Amino acid sequence: MNLIISHFTFKKAITVFTTILFFGIASTAQQSTQTFQWPQGKKAAISLTFDDARLSQVDHGIPVLDKYGVKATFYLNPGAMRERKEGWQKAVKSGHEIGNHSNTHPCTGNFDWSRDNALENHTLQSIGLDIDSCSLAIKNDLGVQPVSFAFPCGQKFIGRGANAASYVPLISEKFESGRGWLDEGANDPAFCDMAQLTGVELDGKTFEQVKQLIETAKSKGQWLILAGHEMNNGGTQTSLLATIEAICKYAADPANGVWVGTVHEVASYINQNREPFK
Repeated sequence: MNLIISHFTFKKAITVFTTILFFGIASTAQQSTQTFQWPQGKKAAISLTFDDARLSQVDHGIPVLDKYGVKATFYLNPGAMRERKEGWQKAVKSGHEIGNHSNTHPCTGNFDWSRDNALENHTLQSIGLDIDSCSLAIKNDLGVQPVSFAFPCGQKFIGRGANAASYVPLISEKFESGRGWLDEGANDPAFCDMAQLTGVELDGKTFEQVKQLIETAKSKGQWLILAGHEMNNGGTQTSLLATIEAICKYAADPANGVWVGTVHEVASYINQNREPFK
């Protein structure tokens, strides 16, 4: 009888302890988000980012952003960058951020176009050299040292099987931030890993679709990084100019309570204002 009572008491104690531990962790996580303060009472931060140095970015997209004084982050590859070198030099002078998107854009060899430059065949040394050569080209051609990186195809590995490895630590050593692609949600400023920030697709979305993402980010005090490619009125992998313009107008209204900043601006603010990780 005493053994049965002792066993029951032990199980009850374990249940109580587990409940306290669970709610304690949940409470701490919730508190970390709620206590982070965006500047000037803003409810969320938004960064507009675009990859690959697409020609339409200089020809069509940047003029729209400049019209509203909105600064974006552009992750460039040197080859495409040099097709509009003067335009990118002007973008730098206008205050847009230039980030690194690698020299040769390696992705998985499951994409036919990347088979000869497959991540599966890279090493940490070779991917590092590819990335460094991009930073050097940007420095030489545009006069800026990139501090932000975007993973080509959003893929963060090299090698295969037992020899596969993440190159997130490499990005952490070389850059202030690394951004992914096709992620499902925004970043918690009190918790996010700067070396693998989430990037939510902007391509093909209407403003109403983007507004839903913004409102969710506002309700949670998050940092929404929108990621796109072409900047035009239509087409494949294209962030619609009408949507971009609507975002600019929305952000310009103080009543909406959002801060639009480059990835570097927001990352720097977060690093300076959140509790350090142990």
